[in-house]
Amino acid sequence: MAKMNERAKGLGMENTTFVNCCGLDVDGHMTTAYDVALMSRELISKYPQIHNYCTVWMENITHVTKKGSSEFGLTNTNKLIKQYPYATGLKTGSTDLAKYCVSATAKKDDIHLIAVIMAAPDYKIRFTDASTLLNYGFGKCQLYEDPNTDTLPPMTVTGGTREQVPLQYEGPFRYLDTKGADLNSITKEIHLPDGAAAPIEAKALAGKAVYKLNGTEIGSVNLMYGESVPKARFQDYFTKTLGFFFP
Repeated sequence: MAKMNERAKGLGMENTTFVNCCGLDVDGHMTTAYDVALMSRELISKYPQIHNYCTVWMENITHVTKKGSSEFGLTNTNKLIKQYPYATGLKTGSTDLAKYCVSATAKKDDIHLIAVIMAAPDYKIRFTDASTLLNYGFGKCQLYEDPNTDTLPPMTVTGGTREQVPLQYEGPFRYLDTKGADLNSITKEIHLPDGAAAPIEAKALAGKAVYKLNGTEIGSVNLMYGESVPKARFQDYFTKTLGFFFP
């Protein structure tokens, strides 16, 4: 349990204490809806293939023993997989003390949400409440995306084996709004120095692309050097000079 609790604290689950690994009722074993959401986010972010399993509604299982094999049908306990059109998982649970719980994940228009319901009086209410929370979230959230596929101008290099170095974005930019802002008013500003001095390492930080909404910064993306540029040596200057006389 020590490693489970250590991992939980590392995820920011400050109000969780694991006493066993099965989740059954025992004194001192506790968590919160927020902590379950943190744990769920870590799972689907690091191991998105989990959705390949938790979205299966029914599956035939073959049970093999020394007496032979038998087949039986297994049905997903997460009814949202059938009832909610955007459901992608994740986990149900119930005990006498915890009552009926669910960590429900869903995706709509590239927006991923997690709704956690705990201590519902019956299994129907937990799914109804989860659907209500997800609908509320999808109604409040809108996503702005910039793939950053535009070409950046090269940067001038001084003291290097080449006079310019290409630039590239570190990745796309995404911003999630929950206040109904006009995302068409988002602007992007490229912040770069006038030039760079060699040596330059590929992937090193060159500048930033800063995004603003109504004049307020909402995020940024690093701009990186696309190639390495070694510092020019005497031989490089000599070769370049010869090129002027013997093109």
